[in-house]
Amino acid sequence: MTIRFFSKSETYREFSNFGPFPIEIDGTTWPSVEHYYQAQKFFDPALQEKIRTARKPVIAKSLAVKYRRGARADWDKAKDAVMERAVRAKFAQYEVLRALLLATGAEPLAEAAPNDYYWGVGEDGTGQNKLGVLLMRIRMELRAAE
Repeated sequence: MTIRFFSKSETYREFSNFGPFPIEIDGTTWPSVEHYYQAQKFFDPALQEKIRTARKPVIAKSLAVKYRRGARADWDKAKDAVMERAVRAKFAQYEVLRALLLATGAEPLAEAAPNDYYWGVGEDGTGQNKLGVLLMRIRMELRAAE
């Protein structure tokens, strides 16, 4: 049975990029994966810092939307690698999250964000579920390394 997760779900919301798990990347601490991901859309250090210091992940996301005209030209090519780096950092830095991910066994994982058809499955289940696929790949790698 597919394990569905979302920032507002009752279970497995820890897998969401909005989860309150600060990550450290290149000596900088980001309040969440979402903060890091949204900031990487831009090369402007001041804007990156504004997004990094947003009080909540949803605010970080809204700032990225607000300034989207200034997004880096290569974002569509770079976004998957940026997300993978952030998600890998999250699971490398939190034993409790690694254990939770491994405890899902071999069940399919699906981000159930209703409006996200790229990282999630979207409202109707037809999305690409790139985040779920990434988590399943990390889970497989963690299991192989045990």
